[in-house]
Amino acid sequence: MTHSNPASPTHLPTPWPLTFKEHSFGSHCYNTLRCSVIYDNYDFTRLDADRPSGPPPSPDYRDKWKNASYLGARNFPSPAEVKWTSLDGAEHEAFIDIGSIFKDEKVLHHVEQSNIPDGWGLNIRPSIYIEVNDRTVSVLMRAHIATKDFRTPGNPDSNYRRETIVAWSKTY
Repeated sequence: MTHSNPASPTHLPTPWPLTFKEHSFGSHCYNTLRCSVIYDNYDFTRLDADRPSGPPPSPDYRDKWKNASYLGARNFPSPAEVKWTSLDGAEHEAFIDIGSIFKDEKVLHHVEQSNIPDGWGLNIRPSIYIEVNDRTVSVLMRAHIATKDFRTPGNPDSNYRRETIVAWSKTY
């Protein structure tokens, strides 16, 4: 015989707003003569730092980025060090404080609270990216957010959103 406890819910409520304590990180360089991105003491561009980067491959290039491959960064290591040469030959250096950009640890997304399944969102690990594009540096976030509805009606594997959202941008 099994006993159930009516006081304990079968589904935990979804926390709101969605927050994160850990993230993945990646970098992308476009339209530069050289580009270096160091974050959490890791050089993300060590193989390509001294080579020109081409333009973005397509208008929707951010949608095609893979999940960030540097996994499990606790919130937040020291600022990212970004050094690059823009297409006009000007050299730039910036220290991007990811921790101050995401000081509230909120997950950036466009999903309504009512569209998120109960109990989902307790352990979100978004991807955070730095993009260098000529003279502009941007910090972006992408998170997998489960949804009650489907992007493609009838496709049970389409009940999520994964949008890449600009959190911060500066042109130098």
